[in-house]
Amino acid sequence: MTTRHPVLTATAKFLGALLGSLVLILVIWSLFLLAFPDIGPIIGRTPIDVFSYLFTGADASTQRSDILGDLWITLADTAIGFVTGMMAAVVVAAVFVMFRPAAQTFMPMAMLLRSVPLVAMTPLITMIVGRGPACIAVMGGIIVFFPALVMIMTGLNNAPRQISDVITAYGGTRLTTMRMAALPSAVPALFAAAKISVPGAIIGATVAEWLGTNKGLGASLQQALPAAAYDELWASVVVITVSSIVLYAIVGVIEKIVLARMGTEPT
Repeated sequence: MTTRHPVLTATAKFLGALLGSLVLILVIWSLFLLAFPDIGPIIGRTPIDVFSYLFTGADASTQRSDILGDLWITLADTAIGFVTGMMAAVVVAAVFVMFRPAAQTFMPMAMLLRSVPLVAMTPLITMIVGRGPACIAVMGGIIVFFPALVMIMTGLNNAPRQISDVITAYGGTRLTTMRMAALPSAVPALFAAAKISVPGAIIGATVAEWLGTNKGLGASLQQALPAAAYDELWASVVVITVSSIVLYAIVGVIEKIVLARMGTEPT
């Protein structure tokens, strides 16, 4: 009971903060449309308009079904990019920490590559890997990889020096030190990277769909804009935003539980 109570408290605070952020977004959205009346009613849509489009309008059932169908495609694409980027970040971060010259050589190259806009790289990516899941993995993975790499490297470098020295003194290799000291100490950084990467993975998925696969919510956004289907456009944006918040919340709750089991005080 004493262990669960802090976890529940921390989780409730975390979810409450997210809910407050969502309410604030709705308030800013409404105030923005009031401050700039020229945007609506032709282009702009209020939260009430979007709710009507998805739930209470005459064709809400069909419209909601179409958007949710695209959402499942986008979520699957998000998972591909997220897993690809996070796995690559963990492996590369471990290699960079174990072999410092590799980090000094390739880290500047990685940051230089990150500075290139993804839109500019899309034609080359689709030409090399095609327009299928490989395109999604590459584009989503690129967005997830770089911020996750920096945060995970920081976590690995913060491993207690005393533990690393003891492992080395008993004949442990770099790999043993990484597995027994660095990786456990980097778990908080790993979750922090995951929380940041989840919204990025959704962005990567929608960009890949917009420019590469022509499926999912990214493709529906591309088709809605020139067709002036602003109800669908705003509803799709809201669904993407809410999905990002929900996925962020799921990762955050898992973080609280895992860190509590590891003996780290939840905050």
